[in-house]
Amino acid sequence: MIDFNRMIDNYLKKENRPKGIGRYYPSEIGVCLRKTWYSYKYPMEIKPDLLKIFEVGNILHDFVVNVLKSEKNPDVELLKSEFSFQEAIDDFIVSGRVDNLILLKISGKSVLVEVKSVGEIGYVNEPNHHHVMQLQYYMHSTGVHNGILLYVDKKNLQSRVFNIEYDEKEAEAITNRFRELNKHLKEETLPEPESRKQPGKKLWMCRYCEYSGRCYEAMPRSLEWM
Repeated sequence: MIDFNRMIDNYLKKENRPKGIGRYYPSEIGVCLRKTWYSYKYPMEIKPDLLKIFEVGNILHDFVVNVLKSEKNPDVELLKSEFSFQEAIDDFIVSGRVDNLILLKISGKSVLVEVKSVGEIGYVNEPNHHHVMQLQYYMHSTGVHNGILLYVDKKNLQSRVFNIEYDEKEAEAITNRFRELNKHLKEETLPEPESRKQPGKKLWMCRYCEYSGRCYEAMPRSLEWM
């Protein structure tokens, strides 16, 4: 008998390469800044179960691409898929990869589509804030100021769409957030744990953060926020 679980783990296993200070990613800037800082200073190998979750997301995205480019959906034209960009800011670079760019033929609008897989679509009542920040920066960098967050349930392919309006002030705030991360990394100063500032909204980040123990040791307060 073959151990297919082990075979999948072997297939998905990736070399753990440290991220280079001076190159940052929109997909990470919306989460706790201290967690992102730790991921540069103390990189950790991604666990096999998490790699599998990421791969399911990749498979789901491929499915969405097929739906968008299908002749059965003539009102939408897929212009690009998984295209990269990078932007130089001060002394660092922001690099990203946009999921899809589509053309809505009825309105003639070009729209960025960011796809997110979820375990239960019924719980998705509003877009995740750090997903919105990611899409905001994509709209800012590409100049395409129409965006959609598309959430797709991994179990049954049910979906929910949120239109995201471009906000120039928000985009500038995100740019300044990259500047803050870059400053902390180069000066080797630890950012504040943002979940502690907004415990009602972001406490869950601490509970699922792989750096929670290290973070707590660096600035102990109470086991309640772990």
